[in-house]
Amino acid sequence: MATPPQLTPEQRANALAKAAEARTARAELKNQLKIGSVTLAEALASTDSTVGKLKVVSLLESLPGVGKVKARKIIEDIGIADNRRVQGLGAQQKQALLDTLGK
Repeated sequence: MATPPQLTPEQRANALAKAAEARTARAELKNQLKIGSVTLAEALASTDSTVGKLKVVSLLESLPGVGKVKARKIIEDIGIADNRRVQGLGAQQKQALLDTLGK
């Protein structure tokens, strides 16, 4: 396995800060989905990289009434890989998610 690139302490600190910011943004999006201020359709239509890098199963688990088991069953029924991210979904897969969840 290849070794990671050697970073200066400043580069490492910047990378850690950027990663923490991305995690915070994804957590905020999931919270907005949970409380209903953002719909599934809005999240799937978004071109924001925060949404795009979120795993589909995490996105579904954030919806009210959808837990881990139901989210995995939905993506399995539609034919979406469990490690797929939102940015990797096709138009038909997005439409199938919206049809299935009716939101």
